[in-house]
Amino acid sequence: MDVAYLSEWANLLLRWLHVITGIAWIGTSFYFIGLDNQLDKPAPGNPRVAGEQWSIHGGGFYHKQKYLVAPEQLPEKLHWFKWEAYWTWISGFSLFVLIYWVQAGTYLVDPAVLAMPAWLAVLISAVMLVGGWVGYDLLCKSKHGENEVLLGAIGAGALAVVAFVACHIFGGRGAFLQVGAMTGTIMVANVAMVIIPGQRKMVAAMQAGQAPDPKYGRWGKQRSVHNTYLTLPVIFIMISPHYPMTYQSQWNWLVLLAVGLSGALVRQYFVLRQKGANPVWLPAGAAAVVALLVVLGAPQRATGGAEAPAFAEVQSIVAARCVSCHAARPTQEGIASPPKGVVMETPQQIRRWAAAMRQQVQTEAMPPGNLTEITAEERGKLLAWVAAGAPAD
Repeated sequence: MDVAYLSEWANLLLRWLHVITGIAWIGTSFYFIGLDNQLDKPAPGNPRVAGEQWSIHGGGFYHKQKYLVAPEQLPEKLHWFKWEAYWTWISGFSLFVLIYWVQAGTYLVDPAVLAMPAWLAVLISAVMLVGGWVGYDLLCKSKHGENEVLLGAIGAGALAVVAFVACHIFGGRGAFLQVGAMTGTIMVANVAMVIIPGQRKMVAAMQAGQAPDPKYGRWGKQRSVHNTYLTLPVIFIMISPHYPMTYQSQWNWLVLLAVGLSGALVRQYFVLRQKGANPVWLPAGAAAVVALLVVLGAPQRATGGAEAPAFAEVQSIVAARCVSCHAARPTQEGIASPPKGVVMETPQQIRRWAAAMRQQVQTEAMPPGNLTEITAEERGKLLAWVAAGAPAD
C-alpha cells in the first residue's frame, strides 16, 4: 500500500485524536480556573475550606468545596486530571513529527527564508522544544518566580525572541507550528513535571499522617494559571495553517505575537468576568490589535496594471508549478491526494479555483517552500489573469 496514502490516514487520525483530547484538556482547565474564580465564601464550621459553590447542570445539583491545603482526612477515592493533557501532547507531537519533521524539506525549510538541510532543521526544532521548557522552568524557579508581573513580562519578552528567531529560521507555516509545539510542550510539562508530582507529594504526606507542604499547591496553581493564558494562542496556531495571510506575512512574527496577545486578553476578560468584573476594554483591545494586523498585513504585491496573459500561458504555468500536487493523482513525493481536493488539470478546473489560487500565489504560501521554483514573474502573470476575471480567451 502506498506510503503517502497511509501517511495521510495517520495525519487524519492523529489530528482527530489531538482535537478530541485537546477539547477534554482545555475544557477541564477552563472549568477549574472558572471554578476557582467563582467560589463563594464557605459556610462557618470548617476552617480548612477556602471556598465553595453550588451549581446546577444536566438536571442535577452539585456542591463543590476547595480546601486551603488539604482536607483533614484523605478521601477513599480521589480523581486525577492528567491523561487529557498527556494525550493531547502525545497526539500533537506525533502529528508535528509526521508533518514537520518527516517532511521537513517541504514544511519546515523554506530556502527563501534560510536554506539548510532537512536534518539540521529537525535538530534545531528539537533543541528549541527542549530548550523552551528548560528555560521557562528555570525562570519560574528563579528569584523572579514569586513576582507574577515580572515573570509575565520576562516570559512575554522571551516568547517574542523565540517567535522572531523561528520566523527567520523556518518557513512561515513551520515557524508558527514550531512555536505552537514549544508552547504546548511547556504546558504539558507543567502538568507532568510540576502539578502532578506536587499533588502526589501532598497525597503521600497525608497518607503518612503529615501535613502537606502548601508550596506544592502554590506551584501547581501558578503553572495552571500560566497554562490557561497560553491556551487561546496555541489554538490560533493550530488553525493558522489554513490561513497563509498570517504565516506568510512579511511581519509574520509580529502577527504571531499580536494574535497571541489578543488571545491572552480575551482569556483575561473571561477570568475577570468570572470574578464579577466586566472590563470591556480587554476584548475591545484584542479586536483593535487584530484590526491593525489586517490593515498592516494586507498584501503589498500588486499586478501593477499588467496585462492579463493568454490563458494558454496561464495553463502552462499551472501545469509546470502546481499540477504535481493538484492533480487527481499527484506526482509530488509525499502527496497521496490533491491538497484540499483542489485539482487543476483542465481549463474548467483552473478557472474554478482561480480565487483560491490568487490567495495562495499572492501570499507565496504555495508551492510550499517553493518546491516547484515558481518565479516572481510567473506569480505576477497568474495574479494579473485572476484580476482580469480569469478569462478563458
